[in-house]
Amino acid sequence: MDNNKVWPLVRGLFVAVLVVSIATLGVAAVVGGNWVVWVRAAAVAAASAWLVALAGQAARGRRAAYVRIRFVSLAAPVGIVLILLAPDSGYPLWMKAEQGVVGLLVAAVAVVVNRRAVREAFPRRGKLG
Repeated sequence: MDNNKVWPLVRGLFVAVLVVSIATLGVAAVVGGNWVVWVRAAAVAAASAWLVALAGQAARGRRAAYVRIRFVSLAAPVGIVLILLAPDSGYPLWMKAEQGVVGLLVAAVAVVVNRRAVREAFPRRGKLG
């Protein structure tokens, strides 16, 4: 994948996570979600807004933004799997389904940003060329 296409795709995936999280807050308002649902949905919405901004910074070549995106895109799906597998996490089934969707979107980001061409576009200091 061309590096010029990477960041619009990554940004779009994070925007999708943001939209899903905001919709989750709406569902929680309608069905009366517990405090765990509210905290998780709000945290994921806030994090995804931050990640949208980071994608813009990474598109402009900021290595620190890329490193953060790479870390989050690898760590978040692991945390989501733990939520999905936890027998008594406090999350209703509909929220676990929503988190599954979020996990798939973020895992897609991980696949894209961990490609060799993308990694090579953000060399470590002192490892240019």
